[in-house]
Amino acid sequence: MLKHAVVTALAITGLVALTACNPAATGSSATETGAAASAPGDTPTPTGTPTPTDAAKTGTLPDMKGKGLQAAQDQAQAAGFYLLTSHDALGRGRMQAFDRNWKVCSQTPAPGPRSTDAKVDFGAVKLEESCPAKDEGTVRQAGATMPDFRGKSVKAARQSLDSSTGITVNDVSGESRMILLESNWKVCTQNPKPAAQLDGQPVEFGAVKFGESC
Repeated sequence: MLKHAVVTALAITGLVALTACNPAATGSSATETGAAASAPGDTPTPTGTPTPTDAAKTGTLPDMKGKGLQAAQDQAQAAGFYLLTSHDALGRGRMQAFDRNWKVCSQTPAPGPRSTDAKVDFGAVKLEESCPAKDEGTVRQAGATMPDFRGKSVKAARQSLDSSTGITVNDVSGESRMILLESNWKVCTQNPKPAAQLDGQPVEFGAVKFGESC
């Protein structure tokens, strides 16, 4: 019995010594507690911080006034500007179907350093036409009163009115021609009259072709 007790005591003493030399046996390792050390210099990058590639690119937009519309578009693209549009500077609402037949009268934005993401809008007229003193391309929506559309294109007048408005257009030249391309016709007469209240009533225009007298 004495010999068995001595062996048991020695075994317990050895187990205690082994546990003291091996801290991992207690289940409190750095890995298990989630306290892993970071390597020196490993500073997390804050989310949402812009990088140099996120910065908007800047280019120099040339002065295109007086140039052909096609050439202006080509030069703008060569300078890094690709968001391009154009409009009829005379306010007639004509489409620039063949850019080589048009010339630039105005541009927005103005020449100079610009973000290459900027939208560039050219006001243009046909090659044989003169640029207007003021760009007439902006179509203003009619409010509660009837605008004065005389001298304006029928297309621009239609665009200014609410889409629910009933519109009739007649040739007042005496030839009773069909009015197919409204951007080629100008308003001579209108009903309701300018400044009259607009409240859903139909609108009637009398028109002739541009270059003709009312």
